[in-house]
Amino acid sequence: MDKSPVNILDEISKLVTTTKSDLNYENIFQLLIAVMLSAQTTDERVNLVTPVLFKRYPTYNELAGAEVEDVEKIISSLGLFRTKARNLIKMANQLINEFNGIVPDTREKLITLAGVGRKTANVVLSEGFKIPAIAVDTHVTRVANLLELTDSDNVLVIEKDLEAYFPKALWAKAHISLVHFGRYICKAQNPNCEICPFKNICRYYRQNITK
Repeated sequence: MDKSPVNILDEISKLVTTTKSDLNYENIFQLLIAVMLSAQTTDERVNLVTPVLFKRYPTYNELAGAEVEDVEKIISSLGLFRTKARNLIKMANQLINEFNGIVPDTREKLITLAGVGRKTANVVLSEGFKIPAIAVDTHVTRVANLLELTDSDNVLVIEKDLEAYFPKALWAKAHISLVHFGRYICKAQNPNCEICPFKNICRYYRQNITK
């Protein structure tokens, strides 16, 4: 199989056509919140709570003045909800006090916000600002290793390996393609190997299916 970056993304696009995050949002502020909430929680579960959260706190001003108990109640079905509630309120206050109410558009500034790590920052850059970045989550880690695009479990190493493998113009597409391929096709449990176009280069298929 042609293992070129373009061909890998083309093959994935035949199976997974979604070109944006599964998180629901209407602006970059909402995207930032949704991605923060998605840590150790499915996007589907996040989408169940954000409509209520966004309606009650539509801007950073309202969220900055929120009672932490109220935010906790709204997002209580999510993992780590108490920590996330505190981080959301602190993040909103940081936007007011440090960034004039504007979500920053650089990784260096984004990761200074409470509850925002490198992965969250990269998602916001790529999806929100259309600035090339590759966010590495569990799906990207698994798929990148199985397709031998990396040989590491370290997210920073994986990010650098993928940045080196894919042309910068394709970073955003690579990120969302690998996420969705890992989520819907190359699943951690019961992967759909029968429809996968990468059998001849996949470590899992080689080691488990062809034996």
